[in-house]
Amino acid sequence: MHEITKKLATWIAAAAAALGCVIAAGPSAVAEGKWCNHSVCIQTYDSGTYLGRVEVSVINTNQPHRIHARVWTTNGWSANTKTEDVAAFRTYRDQAYPQRHFPAGTRLCAEGFRGGESVGLPCVTITG
Repeated sequence: MHEITKKLATWIAAAAAALGCVIAAGPSAVAEGKWCNHSVCIQTYDSGTYLGRVEVSVINTNQPHRIHARVWTTNGWSANTKTEDVAAFRTYRDQAYPQRHFPAGTRLCAEGFRGGESVGLPCVTITG
């Protein structure tokens, strides 16, 4: 039993390290675009350092779930999206409206939650 626990702890640590690398090495947003991680995507519609609207989508599975998301930047802006009960095989979508310029190098992230569990965390660096 001790060996199984030890292997599980090693696997969890490796997965956490890999996730950290994905977040740290995320792409740059120099214009509108879409970035995804697992079941969550963020899409921007503006260019440069201005973000007027950010769309978050969370892909649902083969059963109904309660879904919501949190969107934030590394310089302190954040917003929670509405919570919605989503039918099986449907994609949840909602928008956040920062409506401001952010300093170049600011990270924009969104974490989606399906049934209370995190199901993806895409991040992108805002550049000028």
